Parts: sequence; structure tokens; C-alpha cells
Amino acid sequence: MYIEFHCFSMKNKQILYHLALQAVTGIGDINAKKLISHCGSAQAVFEEKPGNLEKIIGIGSYIIRSLKNSSALQKAEKELTFINKNNITVTSFLDEDYPEKLKHCVDGPILLFQKGKINLKNKRIISIVGTRMITNYGKSFLTEFIKDVKKYDPVIISGLAYGIDIYAHQLALKNNLQTIAVLAHGLNNIYPKSHHKEAFKMQENGGLITEFWSNTNPDKENFVKRNRIVAGLSEATIVVESASKGGSLITADIANSYNRDVFAVPGRTSDIYSNGCNQLIKSNKAAMITSVKDLEYILNWETQKKPKVIQRQLFIDLDEQEQNIYDYLLQKGKQNLDVIALDCQYPIYKTATVLLHLELKGVAKPLPGKMFEAV
Repeated sequence: MYIEFHCFSMKNKQILYHLALQAVTGIGDINAKKLISHCGSAQAVFEEKPGNLEKIIGIGSYIIRSLKNSSALQKAEKELTFINKNNITVTSFLDEDYPEKLKHCVDGPILLFQKGKINLKNKRIISIVGTRMITNYGKSFLTEFIKDVKKYDPVIISGLAYGIDIYAHQLALKNNLQTIAVLAHGLNNIYPKSHHKEAFKMQENGGLITEFWSNTNPDKENFVKRNRIVAGLSEATIVVESASKGGSLITADIANSYNRDVFAVPGRTSDIYSNGCNQLIKSNKAAMITSVKDLEYILNWETQKKPKVIQRQLFIDLDEQEQNIYDYLLQKGKQNLDVIALDCQYPIYKTATVLLHLELKGVAKPLPGKMFEAV
């Protein structure tokens, strides 16, 4: 089955076939990426012979039949019309402007739909999550934290929900920081409706991001999917207040699975909405945070200290793997362990071992936040 859309530009055609992949039942983000990698493009997936598709692990006869049904492309064309009519920005995971940190998440969405003035390039990005039943304790912490972190000009990510989410967005707006709401529904409405004012205001410096099509409702399961984007976009997730169960704890678990730093604000053992945070700290799933200074130390955010000048050895005896990682650090500067492993194409355990050897040889040093640099 092959349909030619002559009226579409090259960019629109690429978006169309990515949308069509999303419309095929049984194809999630992981399988979609697998198909695109195997076939070369989203369009090529629909043009590929069934026999070749059958060879791809995880792609069965049901998915193949669905790919050969024109309904997915018809649905995609309708959605693309809405996107163009409403000036929505669409970013594919293959695009250069797709959020860099989200690219490293295997289950990151193949498409992101955006409204506003979003700029994540070379930005410090933190996610702030927590209970919908925010207390004065949570408000007090957030007020001081946003005021103190302003000097770093970070992007504040949250989910536009009641409680901690909306308060974090409001404080970011008040302090002229870029703030982004990750939605659990399409861009044809705002949920909850009472936060429409903030959603509109943040589009002047930040905006709205979602993976969901325009007609998608804020169903319960969508919030869990939304949480992985909140965690994946940022280098750190901060849980301000949480009961023993809740969506913010799910976000913290996802952030941990992505090897991102997680922080939790401690509270009294008698406070219901500190139970979740205290448990995260107790179980070593989050670092305790009481002020911006804790964030500065763990993430190596330093503005005043000048780096200590260390004389590098003129002759260093390094094996091939050590030389590759050493040269990479010289070229890239400070890098996270996971990024080093990904870019140098070594397993994380092997990368950690090589970095230790480089440290012992005096040509690399570890930094807070699982960062390393050559010396």
C-alpha cells in the first residue's frame, strides 16, 4: 500500500508518516523507532514489503496488516491539517531541535507537539513535581528555591496540575524564568481549565509540550505517560511534597531509570505530604534538598569558583579505550557518565571502569552529578 501526497512539503510529508505510525494500533514509541531504524524512514515503513517487516523482532502479522491499511494515513492527514491550522510546532526524534536529553530515553516519543517560545538549547533544565494538595511548607520552600535558583536562568518543567505543579509555573513566571508545561492531553484544550491563564502566559517565555494528538482527552493513563517526558526533559527532578503514593513518585522512579538526579524535600514524619519525600530519601532514591546549595553541589552548578589549573602530563600511557574516552573529554569538556558511554559506544559499566583508570592516572577527575572532565 502506497499513497502519494503531492500537495505536502517535504517537512509535512515526514510529519504525516510519523503521525501515521502513531495511528497504527500496536506500535508504540519503541517499536516505531525500531521500524524507522530498520527501514530508513517513517514513509519507508509503509512501503516496505511484509516479508521484510516480519524479520523485525516484535513486529507481528497484526501490525503488518495494520500498516497496509490506509486508515492510519487518513487519520494522520486529518491531524496534520489541525496542526497546520493552529500553528503547532512538531518535532521528530530525528530532528536536531528535538530535546537533547529526551533523545537518550529509549521510550521517548517519536513526535512532540509544542506551542509557545521554547528554547532548551544549552539550558539548565529542572523538573518540579509534587502533590496536588500543596501546603504552606511546600509553598515556602518553592518560593525561596525559585528566587535563589534564578541566577542560573534554568528552565522549569512541570505538569500544569493543581498544587505543586501550578505553583512552580506561577513562580517561574513571576521570576521571568522560562517554564514549560507537559500536558497529558492534546493542544485543543487546557486541563484543568482554571489554569488556562498560566498556560497562555507561559507561551511568551516557554510554552506547552505534549505527545498526544489534538482530540486526546486527559485520561488517567495519559498522566503516567506524561510523567516520563517530565522526567526525560530535565537533568534533575525535584519532588517538593508527596504522600506515600502519587504521580510525583512515579516521575521520580522514571527519572531514576533514566539515570537522572532526583531530589526530595524532607519533612516531619507526622506530615502526610512529606511521607513520599522522606521515603525517597530513606531508600536512597533521592538526594535530600533543603536549598539551592544542595542542587549546586550535586549537579556541579557553580558560578563563583574558578577551576583549579592542573598541569597535564606530557606523556600518558593509555590503552585504546582509555585514549578514546580521554580524547572525547578533551573535546567535549565536562560530560555525564551516561552521555560518555552513549557517545563513545561503550557499556556504562565499562565506561565507569575506564574513567576510574583515567582518574588513577591523573588525567581525568570526577565531579558531582556523575560528571567527569579531563585534566
